[in-house]
This record gives sequence, C-alpha cells and structure tokens, in this order.
Amino acid sequence: MEKIIQFIANYDEWQAIKKLRVDEKTDPKMVMEFLASLGTSFDAKIEENLRKIVDLGKMDAALDEIQYGKSEEEIANALRTVNSRGVSAAIKEIVQKPELQKNEQRELEQFCRVYAFKKALKNCGLSIDYSSVEIPGMKRLQKRKV
Repeated sequence: MEKIIQFIANYDEWQAIKKLRVDEKTDPKMVMEFLASLGTSFDAKIEENLRKIVDLGKMDAALDEIQYGKSEEEIANALRTVNSRGVSAAIKEIVQKPELQKNEQRELEQFCRVYAFKKALKNCGLSIDYSSVEIPGMKRLQKRKV
C-alpha cells in the first residue's frame, strides 16, 4: 500500500495541491519540511479568515501599545500585557456580535487570544512556529509569493 501525505485546497484565492510520497527511503527531514510548509499555510489562512469575522485592527492597536524587547523581563511584560484587562477588553469587544451565539464568541475569543500571544512573541523576536525555519526549498516559494 502506497504511503502518501497530501493536502488539497480549492477555496477562494487559495488553490494548493501538496503531496509527498513516503517510502522507506524518504528522509524524515523531508517529511518535517513538508509538514512545516503546511503549518505555515494553515496559520496564514486561519488569520486571514479570522480577519473576515472580527476586526483584528482593534486587537492590533491594543498590541501596538506593548513595549517589546528580547530580554526576559521585556518578554514577561509583553506576555503579562497580552493577558491584561486591556487586551482582554479588546478581544471581548471584537467578538461581541449579535449574530454569534455565546459558544461561538468564546471560540473566537480563544482564536483571538492565540493570535495576540503569537503576535506578541513574534514582536519580541521569538520563533513561535516553524515559519521562521529557513528551509532551502521553501525560500524559492516564498520569494514567488511576494
């Protein structure tokens, strides 16, 4: 039986077909790189779709007030601020939509909180996902997208 990892997207402006055949000669590094590229695509599309539902501009404004840096103290302060009432209030405000049920609002709050933490950590210069890994074959693809 053939082993394969595949992903197909045909959604709005996102058309992608990614396949990787896996056999005994497949290097685990190749599988890792393939999965990292999928993860990067997924994260971008999650954020893009979140922006279609809520006003992340308000969240970004709240996050822009944070003092970012690379020291432990600056990172801890950024994380405390993301967990503060100010950012929580911004999240609550953007998810309060009459067309959404309470459980849907709570779900969106969680997506927004993940967005906020990822953005804060990235602004502190920390690698928060595999998108920052320089994969030789991916450089070519990233340049084409720009």
